[in-house]
Amino acid sequence: MRDSRAGQALWSIWSGEGYEPVTSPDFIFFTEGNVDIENEVVRRALASAIQREGLVFSLANGYSSIDSAHVAHGYAGYLDGDTELSKCNEEGETKYGDKIEFTNDITWVELK
Repeated sequence: MRDSRAGQALWSIWSGEGYEPVTSPDFIFFTEGNVDIENEVVRRALASAIQREGLVFSLANGYSSIDSAHVAHGYAGYLDGDTELSKCNEEGETKYGDKIEFTNDITWVELK
């Protein structure tokens, strides 16, 4: 099945709540879905997003930064009235005990 999202909408810099990085990343990108970061289409979209954000000079540098990245999968959604995503568990509960009604699978990529 093809992804119907526009390429530039596939990956964004995480500015949400509750995700606790494993590394000490400079940037955290995320996308909806539990995606395989080894998939060439996924890697190309992420490398392109990294370059578009001005974090690297070339697409090759974007690929290189992905090679050393930490990848995590989980869930997130919007709390009532929020404009940023909040990380939660599969049942929609945040670490603070708030309940998110509609959750999405999310893939986070921590970049150095």
